[in-house]
Amino acid sequence: MFWTRLYNLCLEKKCKPNTVAREIGLSTAIATKWKNGSIPKGDILVKIADYFDCSVDYLLGRTDNPNSHKL
Repeated sequence: MFWTRLYNLCLEKKCKPNTVAREIGLSTAIATKWKNGSIPKGDILVKIADYFDCSVDYLLGRTDNPNSHKL
């Protein structure tokens, strides 16, 4: 679920997962781990959510509303 959400957010923002990783201060190789099923830990999830202005719950598939953090 995480990879699908991340990938779709990247498509919407016209960027790549490697770019996201680099811009939040991680190695671009981490994107490959995410694609292979790894799920980031809490602090990294928060950085990704902030990058896309969405909720961590959305990234994890706990809600289908990417803006649930704004309610």
